[in-house]
Amino acid sequence: MVSVSQSINNAFDDTVVKWLKLIIESVPEDYKLYLALGIAIIAITIYAIFIWKFYRFIAKRDILDLNLSQYNKTDSPAFFKFIALLLYVLEYIIILPILTFFWFFVMAVLFFLLAKELPIWHILLVSGSIIGAIRITAYYNEDLSKDIAKIFPFTILAIALVNPNFFNFSGTIGKISLIGDLMGDVLIFLIVLIILEFVLRMLSFLSPEETN
Repeated sequence: MVSVSQSINNAFDDTVVKWLKLIIESVPEDYKLYLALGIAIIAITIYAIFIWKFYRFIAKRDILDLNLSQYNKTDSPAFFKFIALLLYVLEYIIILPILTFFWFFVMAVLFFLLAKELPIWHILLVSGSIIGAIRITAYYNEDLSKDIAKIFPFTILAIALVNPNFFNFSGTIGKISLIGDLMGDVLIFLIVLIILEFVLRMLSFLSPEETN
């Protein structure tokens, strides 16, 4: 039975990797330097835009503005409290951690492609640690959280740029076909993010004053 990670690897290998290899192989050798330059410029630009969007989203304490409690129209006080609790759990304990997890996984994929020598478990650990630190500091001071959300990803990009293997696009294309391997231990990080957000939200709810 083919695992989910292997299915994802096969899908990327049969589509993205296949077409990228065809494009690179069709370019004459004399023009591959220009191709490498163009790809690097586009890749760095996309990465920078992602980090810019990422830190503005993930570094806020209250990421969501759904205000699901507005849909609680019941007149019964007891039932009102029950519905309010359900909406609170839905908004802050389920939806928010899943959104956070999405950014974590995208960051892990980018780090996976940038840091070619690092094992997968190390990449997941680094990505999870950064996301966790960002979420904790967001409840303490959002400016600090934004700094962490910007500095670490851009530092990793800077380290990758001075690595001679950064412009080895054959190696990067090969890594794309292994993205599915990130799915192996990713569930534990979703669980950790759910627990972390729950604890932070409860501490914030019980806190007598705002720290931001």
